[in-house]
Amino acid sequence: MSGRASIFFVILAAWCLGVSLPAAAGGGADLVRALTAAAPNLDRTVLRRAVSAMNCALDRGLERAERLAIIDFSLPSSEQRLWIFDLSRRELLLNELVAHGQGSGQNLASQFSNVSGSHQSSIGLFRTSESYRGRHGYSLRMDGLEAGINDLARERAIVIHGADYVDPQWIDRQGRIGRSQGCPAVRPEVASTVVDTLKDGQFLFSWYPDPDWLANSDFLNCQAGTLARLD
Repeated sequence: MSGRASIFFVILAAWCLGVSLPAAAGGGADLVRALTAAAPNLDRTVLRRAVSAMNCALDRGLERAERLAIIDFSLPSSEQRLWIFDLSRRELLLNELVAHGQGSGQNLASQFSNVSGSHQSSIGLFRTSESYRGRHGYSLRMDGLEAGINDLARERAIVIHGADYVDPQWIDRQGRIGRSQGCPAVRPEVASTVVDTLKDGQFLFSWYPDPDWLANSDFLNCQAGTLARLD
């Protein structure tokens, strides 16, 4: 039996049994093309990296998500650098401003951390979790999936929440929006929508071209590494 025929019968058997196959690189390419059309202002390299990291996580046994959020921290905070996609419909749901941590930089973020008290943002692949009401109102907890990179996000209370300083008028006054203590804060007007769209097991990918992360991230390189433990 030829290799092409073998693949066909595997797919056919999986369809008959109702079994989902792992995400494949080809499917990732199709998704990238569709999401590029939906969000042409998102850097295609960043989008490709995000989809690749997500597919790597799926291949390792994580459940599929309905939505994918991408933050491009290589862009200034004065630009709309948060994108949220519906993966099944392959469409853009939101494109919004998002804050970075005080310790990460001014308008441009350049330093990232996994350390409590650093007031820096974290990069890498995250899985969103439960919503809750806290001192910032309706908020969303998330868990970092990359050991040593973002896996202390919950311990650091790195959450998505609304903040008054995420305000376009700040850009006119000081050239940037306000900064958080490391959280990806959004405008209060859209906070509830963002939380409801992303809660309960969606993927969030925070990008910055950090050389060490690019070289060593298991998700970016899809090597046989260790997932950060989720208790």
